Amino acid sequence: MDAQFTRTWSYGRTMTPPVLRSAAEADLSAIVDLLADDPLGRLREKPGDPAYAAAFAAIEADPNQLLAVADRDGEIVGTLQLTFIPGLSHAGATRAQLEAVRVREDERGNGLGGEMVRWAVAQARGRGARILQLTSNNSRERAHRFYERLGFERSHVGMKLDLTG
Repeated sequence: MDAQFTRTWSYGRTMTPPVLRSAAEADLSAIVDLLADDPLGRLREKPGDPAYAAAFAAIEADPNQLLAVADRDGEIVGTLQLTFIPGLSHAGATRAQLEAVRVREDERGNGLGGEMVRWAVAQARGRGARILQLTSNNSRERAHRFYERLGFERSHVGMKLDLTG
């Protein structure tokens, strides 16, 4: 599963290319920090909450989950999660759900996010998924353009029901 990026970085700094690998428990704090590093994440994430450790353990134990990090010299600079969903629709097709794609602020704009998504596409294909889908909050217009540049199409209306209230 681990694969080193082969892209030539577009900005002038000399850097070691990141390695995309399975997340380890030691990465959890950095992952949560990435999730909290935007206007929506600041409202919903709670760095330091012990619930993240239980969630990580559940993800790690589930063979249909792939939580990955982009690691550059021991620093977590990105993360994503893939969930594989077996289904009957589309002649029994497996879907891959892409979630929580985040790149550390000082790494944004250099192509890392695109490399991570292309890697996720390859992982989904490698696991036999026929569809890769994602949801993105309506307010994330830049993210929508990013995904469209990578070939994703707006095809559905997503809806959610908050079960906590």
